[in-house]
Amino acid sequence: MRILGIDPGLQCTGFGVIDTEGAALRYVASGTIQTSPRDGALLPERLKTIFDGITEVVRRYQPDVAVCEIVFVNVNPQATLLLGQARGCCLTALVANGLPVAEYTALQLKKAVVGHGRATKPQMQEMVRRLLQLPGLPGKDAADALGLGITHAQVSRTTAAMNRVTTLQARTHAAYKSGRVY
Repeated sequence: MRILGIDPGLQCTGFGVIDTEGAALRYVASGTIQTSPRDGALLPERLKTIFDGITEVVRRYQPDVAVCEIVFVNVNPQATLLLGQARGCCLTALVANGLPVAEYTALQLKKAVVGHGRATKPQMQEMVRRLLQLPGLPGKDAADALGLGITHAQVSRTTAAMNRVTTLQARTHAAYKSGRVY
């Protein structure tokens, strides 16, 4: 299965693509989609840049499923609203390209990759480097996106194993401690 992880951001949206086969993880690609108000671009133009960037990543790497981070509410409501718009743009691009989308919080991501929910960015980068056997540290946003792919690979394996031993129907909503899968 090929998984595309997206770490949404208005200035920097990270993406990461991994392949999974059983428990094996293989790095495919990662990077960022950059937008800046300093370039004179207005919000709608910046959102279009993100949309087009994600569409290009989907076309280039042909993922089977996408994973997007769930936005948290921070102290600055304006920043939260802007991040929400960037996230909505990411989700729209993924769905418009026919991908099923799973969602996880930053806490779930950090617990799955590092082992505790208060992991720092450098800890995330190092664990992603180790898990994917990368020669160097990925960028912060790309590491989060790759981490989302790793998280989904782990959750998918666990959910599949549970489905093999029970007659209950798999839940498609809140499948992993309040995460969402559509």
